Amino acid sequence: MQQLTALDTLFLSRETERTPLHIAPLLIYDPASAPGGQVRFRDILRVFRDRLHQAPMLRRRLVEVPLGLDYPYWIESADFDLEFHVRHIALPKPGDWRQLCIQVARLHARMLDRSRPLWEAYVIEGLDNVEGLPRGSFALLLKIHHAAIDPAPGADLVSVIHDTQPLAPAATAMQPPRWRPEPLPTRTGLLARAWFNTLRQPARLAQTLATLAPGVSGLREAIRHRRLIAGRERPQTRFNARVGAHRSVDARFFPLEAVRNIRGLAPGSTVNDVVVTIIAGALRRYLLAKGELPAASLIAGAPINVRSGEGHGGGNVVHMMTLAIYTDIADPVERLHQVHDECLASKEFANTVGARALTDLTQTVPPRMASIGLRAASQTMLMSGAAAPINTVISNIPGPQVPLYLSGARLVRSAGCGAVMDDMGLIHLVPGYHDGIAIAFTACREMVPDPAFYAGCIQDSFDELDAAARAFARRRSSALRGRRARHH
Repeated sequence: MQQLTALDTLFLSRETERTPLHIAPLLIYDPASAPGGQVRFRDILRVFRDRLHQAPMLRRRLVEVPLGLDYPYWIESADFDLEFHVRHIALPKPGDWRQLCIQVARLHARMLDRSRPLWEAYVIEGLDNVEGLPRGSFALLLKIHHAAIDPAPGADLVSVIHDTQPLAPAATAMQPPRWRPEPLPTRTGLLARAWFNTLRQPARLAQTLATLAPGVSGLREAIRHRRLIAGRERPQTRFNARVGAHRSVDARFFPLEAVRNIRGLAPGSTVNDVVVTIIAGALRRYLLAKGELPAASLIAGAPINVRSGEGHGGGNVVHMMTLAIYTDIADPVERLHQVHDECLASKEFANTVGARALTDLTQTVPPRMASIGLRAASQTMLMSGAAAPINTVISNIPGPQVPLYLSGARLVRSAGCGAVMDDMGLIHLVPGYHDGIAIAFTACREMVPDPAFYAGCIQDSFDELDAAARAFARRRSSALRGRRARHH
């Protein structure tokens, strides 16, 4: 048995039929490199079956503590059925990108069955009319509940079912460890564990507060020397209201080299700064087209992993960094400079306060109090019109820098869907893979009924920065040639 963290439990308590809280990597493959140039569904089933032992969460189901007196547990499910979790579907003809996005949005909008391990995989065939993909390509949509795994370990899970060469290494004589399911714990046993954990909470709280204290002192010092940018009030947008039950999704893909070249427009900037600037430009274009662009900048949340080397299983150990993204600035180069400065200040704030200590602090809150408090805060915020601190989420997901293969088929594109919630109906996932990145988004369909248009705004925002970077590189090259000519 493995107990969930406080944050994982809050994900479960926040979930409703309208707001399923899972993430979903979307992986697209070219089977040309597979034996015979094709991959069968049973081949993919075999990969999952042979590697289940490398990802224990795939066979663990949820067990709730009576009366919510303690955080739930994961146990090894006795009735695990692989073919329930891995499913096979196909798009109707012609099988284009828009059809794939619609199908993915529908699948992503459905809750996972809590009586079983909290994940599902869909093999999707029929992508024969997707631009840039050869005929016979297929996709894999992997739904994983946020309580079970967060985006950073999700990349590790993806690597479990992949190889770094078309042909998998030959099986060794060593067999995987024998899997043993666990019996359901008794009500009495769960209550006894809850009582013991309650006795430990005061000591854990004291230890966490001691860890947090130096950060508070450092925060005061940083504010006194004006090293931190003051917090900003979040403007209201169409994305910040009660969400519906349906989703819209889309993505755009960019060469990593082009994104890196854009950094030259603002010395010292990072790939993350460029991504935030692209998304800010897309939001500006989209809201301008709707006649809804606020005068003040939108505020984004950026999850950062604060997991230490101690290991925390599959649970979430994250902190949300907030930053203004300067949607009020029309010039993309000026926006990039401002975003770079803002990201530096926000990272300093997270490091100064001690993001890990703040996350640990939630673990000392009694489960029922934490669940009731979060629900009450959410309802009060929606009923009163008060603003949550962010308009949208931008989550960067580092990915493998080498090609990956599933049963011999090469992974050619990597995107993904995130979880939207009331008052936060738009989330961006930015997975990196090999020599490219994707900017993918998930939204409440009522808030973004035209996902292809918003995806076009993302493309236009990138093109604008890319053109500026190319012009800057030409001017710099011309100036360098001029200096060399004068020297000679």
